Amino acid sequence: MVLVSGEGLQLLLRWFHFLAGITWIGMLYYFNFVQTPFFATAEPQVRSGMIVGSLVGRALWWFRWGAMFTFITGWLIVLHVMFAQYAGVREFFASSYGWKIFFGGMLGSLMWFNVWFVIWPAQQVIIASATQVAKGGQAIAEAAARGQRAGFASRTNVLLSIPMLFFMGAAKHLTMPEPTGRGAKIGALVLLVVVPRRRRDQRDGRHDRRRQEDAQHADRDLLGRLHPDGHLLLRSHHPAALTH
Repeated sequence: MVLVSGEGLQLLLRWFHFLAGITWIGMLYYFNFVQTPFFATAEPQVRSGMIVGSLVGRALWWFRWGAMFTFITGWLIVLHVMFAQYAGVREFFASSYGWKIFFGGMLGSLMWFNVWFVIWPAQQVIIASATQVAKGGQAIAEAAARGQRAGFASRTNVLLSIPMLFFMGAAKHLTMPEPTGRGAKIGALVLLVVVPRRRRDQRDGRHDRRRQEDAQHADRDLLGRLHPDGHLLLRSHHPAALTH
């Protein structure tokens, strides 16, 4: 029977890989191109209802487990091809197929890491905060900052998905020179490290600018509450009352 052979195993792995990958990337694009723009214009009660009512939670379940199964089946495919078809690591990386599929796999792994260790933990805080507010409690202080970080990681994954899908498709369907030169191999690895690093530096720079803007707003707010004689005006528990 074909399915119990090595070829059949690879077919099953690829099938599950495609199913999981379509689920994962489909949910990624849904969050970034559908839900996020909708949330920007929706009423607060609508946003809260979608979060507390488990619509977002269910979407995140398919999102993160689609990423997990894509990650697992993808690397099982790489290992199977590496040792069953190329007879080892050296032979695998001597081929253009090996480098293309490895490069795509590393981009996918960075995306998987973002899902499980950045986006999902942040979304747990956001969901917990929205649930507390819906029950009349206080919002979690770090929810907004965690939401910004998750949003950046999600947008980064959208950008990474473009070259990732290119290399996955190109592995078998685009003829490229064999990377026999050592310089080409080192250059590919350097590029793989530099691109995510550059994206992280851009994120940190934006966060620093945002903190500076927040500090400037706080300073302006403080100046706006100063009495002409230089004393700070403090609001009491009564909205209309001001004291020196």
